[in-house]
Amino acid sequence: MKTLIGYSASALLALVALPQGKSDPKPLSKKQRAALIEECMELGSRAKGEARDRQMEIFTRLAAEPDLSAKQEEALREDLIEAWEDLPGLPETKGDNFYWEEERRGRYIVGGKTRKAKGLVIGMHGGGLGSGDAGSSASAYGAAASGLKWAAIFPQVLQKTEHGWTDSGTEEWVWDLVEQARRSFDVDADHVYLVGHSMGGYGSWTLGAHHADRVAALAPSAGAPTPLLDRNTHGITGIDWGVVPNLRNVPMVVYQSIDDPRVPPDVNQFAVREVESAKGRYGGYADFTYWEVDGRGHGAPPGGYEAHLEKIATFARDPLQEVVVWQPTLDWKRQFYWLFWEEPRAGVVVVGRIDREANAVAVETEGEQPCPGLAVLLDERLVDWEREVVVTLNGTEAFRGTPVRRPEVLLDTSTSGDPGRQFSARIELP
Repeated sequence: MKTLIGYSASALLALVALPQGKSDPKPLSKKQRAALIEECMELGSRAKGEARDRQMEIFTRLAAEPDLSAKQEEALREDLIEAWEDLPGLPETKGDNFYWEEERRGRYIVGGKTRKAKGLVIGMHGGGLGSGDAGSSASAYGAAASGLKWAAIFPQVLQKTEHGWTDSGTEEWVWDLVEQARRSFDVDADHVYLVGHSMGGYGSWTLGAHHADRVAALAPSAGAPTPLLDRNTHGITGIDWGVVPNLRNVPMVVYQSIDDPRVPPDVNQFAVREVESAKGRYGGYADFTYWEVDGRGHGAPPGGYEAHLEKIATFARDPLQEVVVWQPTLDWKRQFYWLFWEEPRAGVVVVGRIDREANAVAVETEGEQPCPGLAVLLDERLVDWEREVVVTLNGTEAFRGTPVRRPEVLLDTSTSGDPGRQFSARIELP
């Protein structure tokens, strides 16, 4: 029986294995395969616990299937995207709604241009402990979204705290909204934008960084990422994990007024210096812009939110980056561009580089920390399948040979309905 490549040992222990001594099962019929694909898609792109265990059982069953040919891979890619597109869209696609209507919970407002939309923008409101309203972001960004012919979703945090965009399941829910809105409005995955004012600026900084492989550009306004503070002096010593390293490949326009009484400029200014430091370490950050003015207080930027969004409107996501920097923070975020980690370790910085000329992939973990279950995802968009591929981890060869196209890998990387994040080979890094 073929083994899964790239899954951690602890995750594999939860699987239902084939009975010992028995040969591989009979090949799946088209009907059986379609049923497994449908079930896996319904479990979703951020499955955890029992749901993830069930997905792993499905992958194990597919692991007994033959390798895919190039033609079979192409056909399966299309079938998987079609299966994702068949899942439900938004519960309501107009006006002011509750996602969970019976509970009157999960408020979201639909705005912008939803017919033949050229993009999808998530507008994140400000607020804090006990405050925050989706109506404020809808009022602020609705006209700008319409002018750009973008569909817009304005969610309201599930719990009104100082970090509402990352508390109480809100971050997970936002990405559910993104996937469902893409289905409802037929928006391609390369044109998803996160914007927001005040706490919404924090949200666009943070969620945009955590999911940098899924966004085209970010536009935080009068909001900053979470700083790390010295216990004694309370001075800023750093920026929270999972933000600055992850933003290497994301176009971003950060707006700040230096006389802002609610969100002073010190954190954004520190974050900008951290970006400059990261640029020297990793390269990249070519489209990062810090837009600082004076005299605007905590208000909108000069020219309003239309002017801010116009600065990011021309950007489209490139999911096939040759250099990827990932500092995980979420246990359900297993894929980042072409890196994969079944059980990611929060705070570890992973740097992956594709050398197309040498047909090689080099992965480094800062401090050369052991990272069991870390893997690279490959297909013919990244490496030449006709030549030998070499993969190294911290300078030590981990793989040399020709990758194989696997249906379980392709299914696992298709659950977000994103062609740019579909890959057919997974190489485990020991």
